[in-house]
Amino acid sequence: MEIQTNIVNKVAQSGLVTVDLADYHPKTDNVLYDIKDNLFHGLMLREKDFREFIKTHDWSQYTNKHIAITCSADAIVPTWAYMLLANKLEPYASTIVFGDLDELLRIQYAAAIDQIDMEQFRDQRVVVKGCGDTYIPESTFVQFTVKLSKVAKSIMYGEPCSTVPVFKRSPQAPKAADKQV
Repeated sequence: MEIQTNIVNKVAQSGLVTVDLADYHPKTDNVLYDIKDNLFHGLMLREKDFREFIKTHDWSQYTNKHIAITCSADAIVPTWAYMLLANKLEPYASTIVFGDLDELLRIQYAAAIDQIDMEQFRDQRVVVKGCGDTYIPESTFVQFTVKLSKVAKSIMYGEPCSTVPVFKRSPQAPKAADKQV
């Protein structure tokens, strides 16, 4: 039996470009502001009490934070209450959105994907990494695929050693005839 002395990394020689969307995960302080804490008996918002809270609360604690405003209680909250919160947070917070922390994360990933120079992937065979410890919203994969399919030769999902084909540009066909795999 002959022992092979040279180990060849065929994945490295394949010409695949691997993109890990976790590299674009926001490195920020995300905070959920839940207006339920301002409700009277957990049921309703009393304008007088809320306006007093707005005046006396220390808003500086939200400096450079990314804020998602929501109400997790089953209560009717008037729109103006969210507007007051946004107005008070605006001088301090870096980002303010209506929604939960997942919505904030989707918005942050969308902004990061919009900043990627897709030309670096022109005519490349791209593997979008699919496994990892960092949560990446499905919307991020969708947005990235839409942008990437305009320039890449092919798109695969997974790891370079085990991929699922997603898209392959036809060699002679115009863009409209690109096919899904």
